[in-house]
Amino acid sequence: MRRLMFLVLFGLTGAGILISLGVWQVQRLAWKEGVLAQIEARLVDAPLPLPASPRAEVDRYMPVEVTGSFLPGELHVLVSIKRVGPGYRIIAPFETAEGRRILIDRGFVPSDAKETARSAEPASIVGNLHWPRETDSWTPAPELATNTWFARDVPAMAVALDTEPVLVIARSETDPAVTPLPVDTAGIPNDHLQYAITWFSLAAIWSAMTVYFLRRSRAQRQS
Repeated sequence: MRRLMFLVLFGLTGAGILISLGVWQVQRLAWKEGVLAQIEARLVDAPLPLPASPRAEVDRYMPVEVTGSFLPGELHVLVSIKRVGPGYRIIAPFETAEGRRILIDRGFVPSDAKETARSAEPASIVGNLHWPRETDSWTPAPELATNTWFARDVPAMAVALDTEPVLVIARSETDPAVTPLPVDTAGIPNDHLQYAITWFSLAAIWSAMTVYFLRRSRAQRQS
């Protein structure tokens, strides 16, 4: 009898823990979907003037409109676009009408257009402020000889192009040959549903195994 009670207690405790973890992930899923909905709504809000001192914690994804001209020089960030192939994000210095120097992510060009001259005409650009989280200890350093970067590191790019550490990712076209890559939520992980399914599946397996051992133990007692 003690063995049966132990199996019941052990099984119920384990199943309860696994189910609670699944419920927690369902709650996290609802929270994450709310956050993503807020971000998506903010991305397409009416653009505002560039803040005087943008901060990542407050101004990430803020839609802005800046008017001015592109300056000489640009950085090429290696990327690959699904169903298109490899190419580069073009990060260019931009001087606003107020005399501020910032970074503009103009968008994507294929590999063979890396060195093509791009429009430097005065422009009014609509985009979103962003501080991409693309670097870690494994990110290679930029290859300065070929002007190839492997991530958008805003502080480092600002130093390289002598601008403020402020990046606007263009939603509007800045050159006919450059395809804008606006900010979206596709790169924000939301794996809570998969985690919930995993925990609930483990709870079901745990419960089935508990029933199996209970029946086996009962059969052994009766034999």
